[in-house]
Parts: sequence; structure tokens; C-alpha cells
Amino acid sequence: MLDGAQVQLKSVALQKYVSAADGGGGNVTIDRDVASSWETFKLWRVSEAEFQFSCFGGQFLTSNNGGGSISATAVSPAMNETFYIERNNTKIHIKLLNGNYAQATVNNQLNVNNQGDPGWDDNEATFEMTIVANNLHGDFQLANGFGHEKAQEVLTNHRNNFITAEDFAFLSRHGINTVRIPVGWWIAKDPEPPSPFIGGSLAALDRAFSWAKTYNLKCIIDLHAAPGSQNGMEHSASRDGSVDWPTPDYISQTLDVIDFLSARYANHPALLGIELLNEPSAAAVPLDVLVSYYTRGYHIVRNYSSTVYVIVCQRIGNADPMELYQANIGVSNIVVDLHYYNLFDPYFSNMDATENIQYIYDKRMPQLQALNSANGPLVYIGEWVNEWNVTNASQSQYQMFGMAQLEAYDDASFGWSYWTLKNDRMHWDFEWNIKNHYLLFGRYTSHSKCCFNIHIFVFVHSKHPDLVAFIFRLWYKNMHHIKPICCLMNTNHGYIKMVPKLITVRNIEELFYCFRCFIWHLENKSSYSA
Repeated sequence: MLDGAQVQLKSVALQKYVSAADGGGGNVTIDRDVASSWETFKLWRVSEAEFQFSCFGGQFLTSNNGGGSISATAVSPAMNETFYIERNNTKIHIKLLNGNYAQATVNNQLNVNNQGDPGWDDNEATFEMTIVANNLHGDFQLANGFGHEKAQEVLTNHRNNFITAEDFAFLSRHGINTVRIPVGWWIAKDPEPPSPFIGGSLAALDRAFSWAKTYNLKCIIDLHAAPGSQNGMEHSASRDGSVDWPTPDYISQTLDVIDFLSARYANHPALLGIELLNEPSAAAVPLDVLVSYYTRGYHIVRNYSSTVYVIVCQRIGNADPMELYQANIGVSNIVVDLHYYNLFDPYFSNMDATENIQYIYDKRMPQLQALNSANGPLVYIGEWVNEWNVTNASQSQYQMFGMAQLEAYDDASFGWSYWTLKNDRMHWDFEWNIKNHYLLFGRYTSHSKCCFNIHIFVFVHSKHPDLVAFIFRLWYKNMHHIKPICCLMNTNHGYIKMVPKLITVRNIEELFYCFRCFIWHLENKSSYSA
């Protein structure tokens, strides 16, 4: 079990759940028929068998010097808050470091006894453990889960082999000019960061800057994980899902990291910008606290460079990006980072392919146009992906979704970056998308330096005029080098004519196929005339 796993404990003798009254701060009882937040504990891993139990309110279960009753009153964990978890399938014993066991009492308390091995029958020391969540798999969980020696081996291999100079060469060949590189706050403590983090990230960042210089790319350093976690997510290195960053001490530590990065890279020819913080939570980070931090971070960067772009990220959740345009964070080279995903929100759950694509044009594009004209910071789509909640989507649908996004995000005054270069999920992997032609980026998009003058006659089957007209509109909007001569609707037969061939189209699927063939021609020929 890893840090942040959420568990519920049910006494097999009493058939009641263990509960920290009021979410913590007082007694622990075993008297609840149904488990909810007070009955859910977050694990802090000490070793493979040793854990600490964090309550809903942030306090920890404590054994009060190894005897008596167990309460939820410890503010921070130490020896008395550390327990062995002995497991037998879903049944567990909770054993103290002194060898005693926690047990349920007849008056519904959680006490400690000094008996020996209690066995696995339905006795007072046996509990049924349900893991209700185990979804944090970030830097903290990796390092603390493997242990220092094994984690160092795993991360050293990852840093040496996952992203290489060839990947930077690939980006350069395909017209990408900048890489956004996420880093954790512990990079400023390299090569010996605080436990459990593993040294080596600073050397990896130095290599990336060297490769960027070689292949004429620029770098954005993105502080993706702040001390205490700014959003409670695994990618901000949260230990248990808590958001503890908005405190004076953690903010001061974060500003020290910005100072470290600015001092080290401000004069490097490959540096384009420094992003002060990734995805602060709107629910947990007050706007005034964030703006104050951004303003102080801006001035720290300016102490080292007058031209490096300072990037501030929109809060995630219920937040309006305009709030940062009205904040007066700095006077020059300020950029606001927005993250656009047709994911992570129930609003997108039931959208089909056409609705997702239309959303880009109806919602994303007007918002970008409004922000571009707001007479404030530059606009940056710092994260987007060619993925959605559409099941069994075809390659053509992915292509059109990607091209709609490329057209919209090309309007961002500072540009965009794709999340991410490599990923174990195919559509999140930029290289896979390019190599497998799911993302039509390159010679045949608006990024192209090539120029084609191609004439197409399109005749659309009468059963699907609206959909096909929309499809054709997408292709025409994205492929500005295509000049349609004629588009006739409501005919009895469907044809696409790409001179000199005439292709009969009997249904929508064949229409998609024809467009794919057309794109293949553009992709595989350095010049094309028709």
C-alpha cells in the first residue's frame, strides 16, 4: 500500500466501523454502521509493513505512549503514531511498535492490550480493511514506496532513457520550437533532496537545456510541484491528497526555488520562460494569496532577467482566467497559462465526436479571442491533449478533433504546448500521435511552410448534408491551402473529385476514408499538383 491510500476499518467482532469523532481531534470509537469521511483514514507509509493513519481533519491516530485507548489527537506523526499492519487477505491486525495490539472493546472503544498473537478468527483484534481509494502514484509514492536505494535505481534509469537527445531532434524536425519541462521543488536541494525524494533531477534539467541549445529549441521551466502541494494531486507530489501549500512557510520555500532556478538559468540562451506554479487549486488556494505569490515571484525573476517570460497558471476548478488579467502582477513579458481538456468534467462525459469538435469552435476559440484582445498578459495554452471521452472513435475523428484544437490554439498569443511528449496512454503521447497520423501536425497544417493549390469538387449525399458540411468546414478551416471550387448539397449521389480521379462515396465512413487518403498524399509527397 502506498502513501495516500484511503482505508476504512470494520471490527469483525462488533460489525461496526472505526470512527474518528468530528473527523479527528478527540476519541476514536467503533460505533458506526456506515462508513463516511470520519471513518476514512489516509495511510502514510513508513515501511512495507509500518503505517500512520491520518484522519479527515488532519490529525493522526496515536497510541498514547503504547497503552490505554487510541485517540485521534496527534498533530504530527512519530513513534506513538506508527503501527504495523498485519494482513491476511482483507483482514488485518493493528500492532503497536511495542508488540501490543489494538482491539475493539464492548463499550465501542479502540483500546490497546498486551496479549500475544490474537489469531484470525472473529476476535476483538481483527478488523476488515477496505481500500476505498489508492489513486496517488506520483513522485512521493514512487520514492517512498520503493525505498531510497531501489527508487534511485528506477529513477536514474528513467532519467537516462525515457527522454533523450533523439526526442529533441524529433521535435525540431517536426517544427516544434519550445519544450515545457515540469520540475519539483526538491530540484533546488539536488543532489541530496529531503527524503523521500531522489537526487538527479537537476542534472536531467541541465541535459535538457543542452539538447535544446543543440537543436535550436527553447525551454520553459514549469514548477509543477510546490512544497506542501498546491492542488493535492499526484503530479504535485502530494503525500495524501492534502493541499498544504498556501502557508507563509511553504510559500517562502517556493520563492526560494524560483530564485534558485532564475539564478541558474536566466542567462542560458535556451531559456524562454519560468512558470511560477502549475495548476493551483481554486478550492484551496485563495486568489489574493496566489496573486501575492505570483507578484513576488515575478520580481525575483526580474532580479536576474528583464526579458525572460514569467508565466502564471490559471487556478484549476471554478476560476475565471480573467482574474489573472486584472491582477497587475507585472509590467512586462507576463503570460497566463490556461489548460484546455475536454476531460475531467462531467460536462464532457456524454459528448460525441461532433459535439467535442464544435465545442472547440464555439467555446475555446471565442475565449481565446477575448483574452487576446484584453490588453493584458499574453495567452498560453500550456496543456492540451488529443483525447476525449468518446469511445471507439475512429482515426479520422481523432484527426479532426486534433486539427480543430490546433487551429484554435494557434491563435493563443504566446502559443501552446501538448501534454505530453511521451506517455503510456497512446493519445496522450505526442510522438505516437505524429508517427501514427492521429494528430495531423506538420507539412499539411497551418504550421506548414509548403504551399499547395488543390481544387476539390465535393458532392454530398442528401442523407447527411449537415454533418458532411460540418466535416468539410473543419477541413477547409484547417487546411487553408485547399481551395474548394464547388460544394453541392442534397444530391442523390455522393462524389468527391480530386483531379484526375473521381471517387464514389456511398456513406459517411467512405467520406472520412477519402479525406484520409487525401491527407496521405499530402504527407508523403513533397509537392502535389492537381
